[in-house]
Amino acid sequence: MTAAARQRPNPGTLFLDHVSHFVPDLAAARRTLEALGFTVTPPSAQRTQDGPAGTANVCVMLDAGYLEFLAPVADTPNAARLHAAMQRHPGVHLACFGTPTAKEEHARLERHGFDPLPLIELSRPVEASGRSETAQFKVVRLPPDRMPEGRIQFVEQLTPHWLWQPRLLQHANGVRGLSCVLVAAKDRIETAARWAHFAALLPAPAGEFVHLATARGHVLVGDGRSWRDLLGEAPPAPALAGYALEFRDPDRFARRCEEASLVPRRLRAQLYAVTLPPALGGAWIFGTRRSLGFPR
Repeated sequence: MTAAARQRPNPGTLFLDHVSHFVPDLAAARRTLEALGFTVTPPSAQRTQDGPAGTANVCVMLDAGYLEFLAPVADTPNAARLHAAMQRHPGVHLACFGTPTAKEEHARLERHGFDPLPLIELSRPVEASGRSETAQFKVVRLPPDRMPEGRIQFVEQLTPHWLWQPRLLQHANGVRGLSCVLVAAKDRIETAARWAHFAALLPAPAGEFVHLATARGHVLVGDGRSWRDLLGEAPPAPALAGYALEFRDPDRFARRCEEASLVPRRLRAQLYAVTLPPALGGAWIFGTRRSLGFPR
């Protein structure tokens, strides 16, 4: 099975599909990522069924999920929301669950009082075999006050074959996949319960944190102090503190971070945390699947 074919979850299940950094400069974000050994997609402008979204992105496509770096490029309400979010703190502002049916998620969220916004039909151009193709998505978003940690949403991938192209999955640094989103909460119990309700997941205690598992990928909820102790620094709660990435050889990637003037903190064998530069914002935890320690 190809990587593209593995990106749509089976009926009744969810994946952690992607996370997004809101950044002021796509070119600077791309340079930083390439210096760290990632293959980065060309810039691509987003559209909704109502016209240009006013945002553009570059992405890092992974065997499991992807990373998005999203910037405002026009004067639209959507772009204004990005500007406002970046004023609060730099870095990660969006976490997205992959669903096999956005329409059913939308209806479920309505039944459970989340008041989802109208279903969004999102698209953007991509390069494939020397031609321009159109990647298409159905996206479920909420009013901002329903999930104050960030833009927490669902996506149905309609054209994964245009996104997960083999040439975009070749990374010099050995990254394998998106493993976990890190949620900074004022009250971790309330926050984890709300995320569990939102995504129909079961919360479980994990030391100072609360853990929620999807069919592929995880959510870890902790208070600001716990994340500062682990990461070195974290945005004020409520927020997304960062995310975890799986690597084939995290020790090698730690050396690459040092060559790029970053300062990874060794948490234990083959497990590190690093605060990212202003061009990206946020923080990573990175390790092997075993050292990350999330149950399967």
